Amino acid sequence: MRVVERVQRAGAFADLALHNALVQSHMPAADRGLATELVYGTLRWRGRLDYLISQALDSDFAKLEPLVASALRIGAYQLFFSDRIPANAAVDEAVRCVRAMGLERATGLVNAVLRKLARDGKDITFPSLETDSLGHLMHACSLPEWLATRWLEQYGAEEAASLAMTLNEPAPVTVRVNRSRTTREALLPKLQERFPDARLGLHAPDAIVIGRKGDIGQDPLFITGRMSPQDEASQLVVELLDPQPGERILDTCAAPGTKSAAIAERLNGEGHVLALDRHGRRLSLIGRGTRRLGVGGVATLERDATKSLKDLAEENGPFDRILIDAPCSGLGSLRRNPDARWRLRVEDFAALAEVQRKIIESAADILRPGGILVYSTCTVTPEENEAVVRGFMATRANWHIASREEAPECVRPFMDEDGYMRVLPHLQKNAQAEGPGMDGFFAVRIVRNLPKD
Repeated sequence: MRVVERVQRAGAFADLALHNALVQSHMPAADRGLATELVYGTLRWRGRLDYLISQALDSDFAKLEPLVASALRIGAYQLFFSDRIPANAAVDEAVRCVRAMGLERATGLVNAVLRKLARDGKDITFPSLETDSLGHLMHACSLPEWLATRWLEQYGAEEAASLAMTLNEPAPVTVRVNRSRTTREALLPKLQERFPDARLGLHAPDAIVIGRKGDIGQDPLFITGRMSPQDEASQLVVELLDPQPGERILDTCAAPGTKSAAIAERLNGEGHVLALDRHGRRLSLIGRGTRRLGVGGVATLERDATKSLKDLAEENGPFDRILIDAPCSGLGSLRRNPDARWRLRVEDFAALAEVQRKIIESAADILRPGGILVYSTCTVTPEENEAVVRGFMATRANWHIASREEAPECVRPFMDEDGYMRVLPHLQKNAQAEGPGMDGFFAVRIVRNLPKD
């Protein structure tokens, strides 16, 4: 309850706030799992929960104390989305928690509202997508008004609703097999002993989809470096980069190092990766990951990639390939970070685009002629994707965007005629009925032309 309140009131990041709370709580594993479900589920469905609560409340929901609002949201989430907690237990626990936090005066309200929802909630109807598309996206699909409005304009009502509902589903656990040590065909049977639903990914050649029920953090195959968690769409970004043995490769925004490690696995000791990040403390995650995987050739450096990087090319020359997995709004990965939709504002996109443009400009200065730069984000906003690339290309006459035919075959189904790779979660889910789809990603491969003779 305190984690949800912190996220809503102070804009805290849910994963960090939850981690800190769990570390201090000393909860057993089962309770930690339940607490995680309640936090992420409540944040994921906050828009719908607020609508339901408002129908059962005589006063203005927006004027409630933050902790009381959080108690009602968590209680309502259990009533409508959890089949493991009886309604009376959900109501009683919410009342008990409110009392334990010193809000005795609110126990009656919490009890009355949740009991009314338990009794009558199934009869509450949401605005229709056909007659009130904006209201439906906000209240049934759990989107803030600004995002619902934007997606209506961008996709139309039906596709916007499909995208929103797909992003409200829990994300699957997908792993990348460490190709420098094994193959996914060899690993799959071993994984299926513990995760019966595990299957080969449909697109990325190193992907295995574990499913929605699976904690690989303590699995022997993870501990011994045979695999790493990584969404299949994220793996396709490295496919588009297509690193080759013997090359020098720069990863400009590397921490926690997922893609740096994937690149190193492909080089298999024949080449060099320089991983940059402006957060020095997060760089240690990269070293920890590469040691677990048993891959070498990765160096880390604390640098702000929005500033000049020309000194990095002075000693050993320019880089063969550069990956810019840019900091972004993360709207394509709302399944994993449901709190982002409530934290972001429309004006954030311009500020993010400015940072992204600075990074691509500074990185371009140290790419060799004939080299490849991949720009990627895990978002679906044109300002952070196509607009950034168009702005960059407008000033670079001797560069070109690689065509669909130039890309690795596994990436081509997601590329358009302009050379842009787009993965939209709802489209992937609809196209593969047996799987939960991938995160939303954008990527483009840009080539610095060789000088003409």
